[in-house]
Amino acid sequence: MTPPVPSYSAAHRLYVKSLYKRYLVNSLNWYIRRDLWREKAIEIRAEFERNRNITDPRALALVLEQAEEKLAREAHPDPYRPPLFPDGTKWERNLPPRMFSAKEKADALAAHH
Repeated sequence: MTPPVPSYSAAHRLYVKSLYKRYLVNSLNWYIRRDLWREKAIEIRAEFERNRNITDPRALALVLEQAEEKLAREAHPDPYRPPLFPDGTKWERNLPPRMFSAKEKADALAAHH
């Protein structure tokens, strides 16, 4: 007996995983408390599970398109950025001072005096 052929490609699975993660990250931007966010995460998981067994490619494309539209519509206007990442609150903050060569230091001191 031959094993069943997988119905969707690896690229499709990666896309759905990416969409799921983007949903979770976006919801985490809206909730400060993890216990409240966890309830939302369970709702998101249930929504993805409801659509898990769709086999019609056109119906699936419609569901994914609606999910992308909903995600874009509900995107947080000021998403959380980790502090040390670009655009984070500590990004390039308190950089160490530039180290001058001995000649540059002597030139600067001579110009100042």
